[in-house]
Amino acid sequence: MPNALSSPLSRRGVLAAGGAVGLGVALAACGSGDDGTKDADAGAGGDAKAGPWSFEDDRGETAKADSVPKSIVAFTGTAAALHDYGIEVKGVFGPTTTKDGKPDIQAGDLDVTKVEILGNVWGEFNVEKYAALAPDLLVTAQWVEGELWYVPEQSKDKILKLAPSVALWAAETTVPKAVQRHADLAESLGADLKAAKVTDAKARFEKAAGRLRAAAKSNPEIRVLVGSASQDLFYVSLAKMSADTLYFQELGVKFVEPKVNSQGFFEELSWENIDKYPADIIMMDNRSSALQPGALTSKPTWARLPAVKAGQVVPRVTEPIYSYDKCAPILDDLAAAIEKARKVA
Repeated sequence: MPNALSSPLSRRGVLAAGGAVGLGVALAACGSGDDGTKDADAGAGGDAKAGPWSFEDDRGETAKADSVPKSIVAFTGTAAALHDYGIEVKGVFGPTTTKDGKPDIQAGDLDVTKVEILGNVWGEFNVEKYAALAPDLLVTAQWVEGELWYVPEQSKDKILKLAPSVALWAAETTVPKAVQRHADLAESLGADLKAAKVTDAKARFEKAAGRLRAAAKSNPEIRVLVGSASQDLFYVSLAKMSADTLYFQELGVKFVEPKVNSQGFFEELSWENIDKYPADIIMMDNRSSALQPGALTSKPTWARLPAVKAGQVVPRVTEPIYSYDKCAPILDDLAAAIEKARKVA
């Protein structure tokens, strides 16, 4: 992935590259058992009605097709969300496999051996392979209005000529809204939102949200810092700018509020100054593009942070997979961290 600090990237490039972002989730899709999920042989659209298909996305644009799309290509995390609703894709782009060939955290429950990987890092998208899939639909996220996540600017026009596209907000929204929009898209493609696995996951999500609200209320002095690490800089994110942390904030979680740069998402701190904001819990970007806590032991200032010394550092799923199944444990994990957290800052 390109280095955001040395490459002339757009704002979305800065968000994606390195550890620069502190932004802002398994339902089986195969088989046709008693759980009500779709048979994979029914195609990507499952039991969707025949005839014209359309879907208005979060850009306000309407994607249209003569029939329900079956050859779907999507950003990896979006594909993982569709998978949780029983909708399968043929190709993906974005972080899909790690250097050792294992599924990236953003792949969720996707079987990465059964999809065509068009690009695995920022700026990589094989247009020829995309065209060979005869795509009916391209789906991705939108962090910045009008920009398609992980669709390279230099090849965007060629890509968009090949199939209709759908973009769903990953910022300037909240988790419930984002999950609902992904569910809406999945339903339009043939997903059964009344299937037991979907309704059970939704119930778990709602229970977890209640738990997080109660945890924040019972431990109101706890302050949470949203961080992401690169070799040279530490990034502190503004909670209200991402779907996950904005929702946590709505549930009562108290966050550190950094003085963000002109892009509005985060503040860059040198490692000498990472103690600028007192925090009781640190949520660290869990993406493969960011340095993880275990790699920070050589940073003396990191080791001296009260939250680090107290063992109150937890992963942050920076780019959630927007299904009830994947978002429920995110809420539960943060609730558990707040429930047992001590005031240390």
